[in-house]
Amino acid sequence: MQKQRSLLALIVVLIIAAIVVIVKFPVPLGLDLQGGSQLTIQVKPNEEIKRITERELEAVQTVVENRVNGLGVSEPVIQTVGQDQILVQLPGVNDPEQAERVLGGTAQLDFRRESSESRAFVNNRQQQIQGLLAEQQKLQSAKERDEKAIAANNAQIEAKIKEITELEAKLFERTGLTGKNLKYAQATPTQGSNWSVALEFDAKGGELFAQLTKELAGTGRRLGIFLDDKPISTPVVGQEFEKTGIAGGRAEITGNFNFESANELALQLRGGALPVPVEIVENRTVGATLGRDSIQRSIYAGVGGLSLVLIFMVVYYRLPGLIADVALVIYALLTWATFALLGVTLTLPGIAGFILSIGMAVDANVLIFERTREELRAGKSLYRSVESGFYRAFSSILDSNVTTWIACAALFWLGSGLVKGFALTLALGVAMSMFTAITCSRTFLMLAISIPSLRKPELYCPSLPASNKAQGAT
Repeated sequence: MQKQRSLLALIVVLIIAAIVVIVKFPVPLGLDLQGGSQLTIQVKPNEEIKRITERELEAVQTVVENRVNGLGVSEPVIQTVGQDQILVQLPGVNDPEQAERVLGGTAQLDFRRESSESRAFVNNRQQQIQGLLAEQQKLQSAKERDEKAIAANNAQIEAKIKEITELEAKLFERTGLTGKNLKYAQATPTQGSNWSVALEFDAKGGELFAQLTKELAGTGRRLGIFLDDKPISTPVVGQEFEKTGIAGGRAEITGNFNFESANELALQLRGGALPVPVEIVENRTVGATLGRDSIQRSIYAGVGGLSLVLIFMVVYYRLPGLIADVALVIYALLTWATFALLGVTLTLPGIAGFILSIGMAVDANVLIFERTREELRAGKSLYRSVESGFYRAFSSILDSNVTTWIACAALFWLGSGLVKGFALTLALGVAMSMFTAITCSRTFLMLAISIPSLRKPELYCPSLPASNKAQGAT
C-alpha cells in the first residue's frame, strides 16, 4: 500500500509539473498551422562545375540544412525541386530578408596579408579623399551654395571611395588560410553594444595564422579578413606578437557588428561554404496552409473522437474504463509537456501521430482489462486478477510498442519534413502511453480495490457469474 501511495504522489507531481511546462512553454506550430517564409534557391554552375548534377544539389542542400539549424527553426521543409532548385519552408520566420541573407550567402572566408608596396598608394588616395571632404565642407558652409559644385564634389568622393574599395582586394595577398581551416565561429559581445565573431582554427589553420601574424606584427601592414572577396575587417597586428605571432589557433573578427550581423556571419561560417553559386529566385511569406477553419475542424474532430473513446471505455469496462479515462487525460498532459520541453514543432501530421498514440494507449488498457476479466471468470480473486491482468498483458503491450517504435525510427531516418514530425510525435506518444497504462492505470486500480465499497467484482466484469462474484470479492 505504501508503494501505491508513493507512486500516486509521483503521478501528482508529474501532473503539476506538466501543467506548469504547458503554461510556460507553448508548443510551436509548423508552417501548415502558423505560416512562415518560403524560399526557392536556384543552384547555378560556375567555371569549375559546368553542370549541376544530383551530387552538387545534395551538397547545397546539406549546407542549407546546416544554416537552417543555426537559425533555430524547427521542422523546416528542405527539398529539391527539379534539376537545379531547392525549396525551403521556414515555419514561424517573420523576417524573410534575414533568411535570404543567411541561406543565400556563399561565405567564402580567407585571410590575406597586405603588400608593402601598396601602402603608400592607399595613403595617397585616402589623403585625396580627406581633401575632397574638406572642400565639400567649405562649399556647404558658403553663403551662396553652389549646388552643381557640391554635386560634382560628392561624385568625386564616391568615385575615390569606390576606387579604394576595389583596390583593397588587389592590395592583399592570399595566404592559403581560408574558411576550410575553420572549426568554429561564434558571435561574442565586446565593449558597449558592439559584437565580434570569435574563430577557432584546426591544427593546420592555427599554424598558418600564427605564421601570418608573426610576419605582419609591428610592420604597420594590415591583416585582411575577406568574406566573398570583400574586406570585412583589416586589423593591424601589434608589435608584441613579432616573435611568436598569435598562437593558439584562435582569432577574432572585429568591425561594425551588432548582434544580428555578427550572429549571421558566424552562422554562415559555421554552416560552411556553398560549393556552387546560388540565387534566391523567390522569397515570400506564406500563411497557414490549412486555414483557421480547417484547424478548428481538426480540433473539433480530435476532441469529438477522444470524447467518444472516453465514453466507450466507461460504458464497456465500467470502473476500469473510468480509471483508464483518467490515465488518458494524464497521458495527454504529460505528452504535450514533453513536446514543449523537447521543442517539437506541431504540424497536422504531428497531431495525427499524437492522436494515433492515444489509440495505442487505449489499446494497452484494453489488453489489460480483458486479461483481468479472463482471470475473474477463471475464479481468481479480484486482487490476483488485476495483478495477472497487468503481468500477462505486459509482453503483448511491449511487443506492439516496440514494433511501432521500429516503424517510427524508419520513418524518422528515411523521411523528411512533415514525415519526421509524424514519426517523432508518434514515438514519444507511444512511450508515454506505455508509462501511463502500466504505472498510472495500475496504481489507480490498486487503490480502487483497496477501498471496500469499490471491491465489487461486477464493477470490473459486469457479466461475471454469481458463483465467481463471491470468490472475486475475497
